[in-house]
Amino acid sequence: MRSAKSKSLIFIGLLFNCLEMIFSANAGFSVSIYNVTSQSIYLRWPKFSGASSYRVTATAVNTVGHSLLARFSDVTLKGTLTSLIPNTIYAIQAEAIDKNGIILAETQIMQSTAPDIPVIDKAYSKLSNSITVEWRAVPGATSYLLTAQDGDSFIETVVTNSPGTLTGLKPATLYRVTIRSINSGGKSQPSPFRKAKTVLAAPILSVSSPSCDSIAVSWKAVYMAAGFSVSLMRSDGLGRMLKENTTNTSLIFTNLDPGTLYTIKAYAWSVNGIPGDDFTYNQRTIPCAPVNISIEEDEPGHLLVSWPSVNFGHYYVVFVKSDDGLEVHCNTSHTQCHFQSDCGFTYFISVFAYNKAGQSPLGDVLNYSTAPCCPSDFRAVLVASDTVEVTWAPVRGAEMYETRALGGSGVVRCNDTATACTLSALPCNARYNITVYSFSEARGSNTSCASKYVATAPCSPEIKSISKEALSAISVHWQSNNEEATYIVTARGEAGLWHCTSSGNSCTLIHLPCGSAFSVSAIARSPAGQSLPSYSVPLETAPCCPNDLILTQVTQSVTNISWSVGMGAQTYVTTLESPKGQAKCHTLQNYCLLGCITCGTNYTVSLKAISETGLTSSCTYQGYSSSACCPSGVKLYRLGNNGIRVYWRASDEMINYNTDLHGSKGNFTCTPTSGLSHCDITEIPCGDVYTVVVSPVTHKGPNLTFCPKKIYSVTCSGSSVGMVIYRGKSNAEQHI
Repeated sequence: MRSAKSKSLIFIGLLFNCLEMIFSANAGFSVSIYNVTSQSIYLRWPKFSGASSYRVTATAVNTVGHSLLARFSDVTLKGTLTSLIPNTIYAIQAEAIDKNGIILAETQIMQSTAPDIPVIDKAYSKLSNSITVEWRAVPGATSYLLTAQDGDSFIETVVTNSPGTLTGLKPATLYRVTIRSINSGGKSQPSPFRKAKTVLAAPILSVSSPSCDSIAVSWKAVYMAAGFSVSLMRSDGLGRMLKENTTNTSLIFTNLDPGTLYTIKAYAWSVNGIPGDDFTYNQRTIPCAPVNISIEEDEPGHLLVSWPSVNFGHYYVVFVKSDDGLEVHCNTSHTQCHFQSDCGFTYFISVFAYNKAGQSPLGDVLNYSTAPCCPSDFRAVLVASDTVEVTWAPVRGAEMYETRALGGSGVVRCNDTATACTLSALPCNARYNITVYSFSEARGSNTSCASKYVATAPCSPEIKSISKEALSAISVHWQSNNEEATYIVTARGEAGLWHCTSSGNSCTLIHLPCGSAFSVSAIARSPAGQSLPSYSVPLETAPCCPNDLILTQVTQSVTNISWSVGMGAQTYVTTLESPKGQAKCHTLQNYCLLGCITCGTNYTVSLKAISETGLTSSCTYQGYSSSACCPSGVKLYRLGNNGIRVYWRASDEMINYNTDLHGSKGNFTCTPTSGLSHCDITEIPCGDVYTVVVSPVTHKGPNLTFCPKKIYSVTCSGSSVGMVIYRGKSNAEQHI
């Protein structure tokens, strides 16, 4: 058999050589083949000059007795040879013939027909983008052309043998599938078509692990899908496979192992139950979220977040978000993180575990409130001797404040939501350590707040005694236990205010006005403040001495004393005192008559002003001298014709006297020289009554008026003085 095939090949080779020679001889006329099928060869040629028809003969080279003749008019320049044997080499001769039947030119070519038309046995789809075709082999075919047509679009592919697969198709689409065999000569006609529908497209999975023991699978709807099958199995082959059929587009597998890699496979199926493409996805369950998270503030401003280790957790990320929106995080392979914190904030804390699969689900979100901020700028002011007012600005995180004062008699507390507190009834002269604590329901009190020292005002002094040191000086004594205090004593009255100051326990009020009433109190003053005043003690100064005192001698033994009013005095005691004796009177008035005065005597004058309460002021004035004694034994004698002599007995030879005669006809005066006890008046009218007074001559003013006045009648004897007759004393004198 092999030798027969070899002979045929040798023959074909010789034939082709002969044809080349013929073609060369007829270069002016040629024929070309533009298509070949299993039983047809399509030819064309150029118009040849003079030809009226063309004749084409096809002779099978390797088949005896099989040839085909065809004639064509001169109008037709192409033709088709049909009813040929598939997969057969033909020697084709074309001749140009004139109208007389003479061959003008000829040419020969060799052409093989295409293999026989294949028959499709099967056409089916296992993938959404392909259809597989099975057929019986066709003799002589070197390859096959597969075609899938959907309406106006088609896809072709060339394969060498059965089965062959068309790819690049649309899912869930019905196609008309044909096949053509191919050899070196050409392609056969298309086979009868077979209808085949591509399977459904695979659902594109979106896979996540919402918790450490579950995997959530979701996908978009698949065209023409009636339902879906999803299966899940550990990638290491352990355990059983889980499979779910659903018409939904999502499902969740639960009760899985944490931190484990799973393989998920899903496909859609049609209404006929034909499965489509499957989609495979590997998903690890991420580790479980950390639990039993502990948060502590190991020191103010530092948060420590810790947790137990998590199986399959390679590292952890802690997120801390404050209530003002600021967020920080910590990435660590350990099981604790440190964070800076501020007072008065609430922090929201979450911890995630990570491995190669990704992040764990969100676990518990914890919140931690730091202690409220401390009122660091508070002011503590002493507003009264026993009261401290504390004020401050609001601080972040505080819902209430506690003001605490430590010292003195113990602890004083004040709780309020306001930013001010008044601490009252505090012991005096005490030092307090004052702290304002902030408080919140979530965290309690901030115990790290700073304190300030405040001292209360000194204690009020207690006046123990008041004593008189001088006429206008009063010493005040008190008792007090204050430290570093200065004391101020104030005397308050209608006359005004008087002060004295001391750091000891006494001071002296000076220049107090006489005859005044005062209320005396004392206060203590220190850098901390001023005490309340002590209880007041009444003070009365001694009455004022009268500024003016006048002594008037009324008679020889009686003197009238008068004086101006002394401030504060109710009664007065006046005294005239000499070696010869004392004269005194006690009166409510501002004058007094003193009897038993000795004439011609020097007296000391004193007055006591006495207040209603018995305070006494002793007042001393200039000394007083009583007038010289009036002479006694005054007599009148006739002296010559018209003269009168007045005679008396002098009380003291050193005293000068003055004589006054008062009558209706005239007044007469005479003053003798010192040492004489008579005085002569010449040329005195007679026939008149005269009042005669002899009184000592004073150096202070007019004559004394209280010496005895005697009345004498002087008669006339002719034109001369007659008798001098004594008539007695004057009425005024008798009255006195």
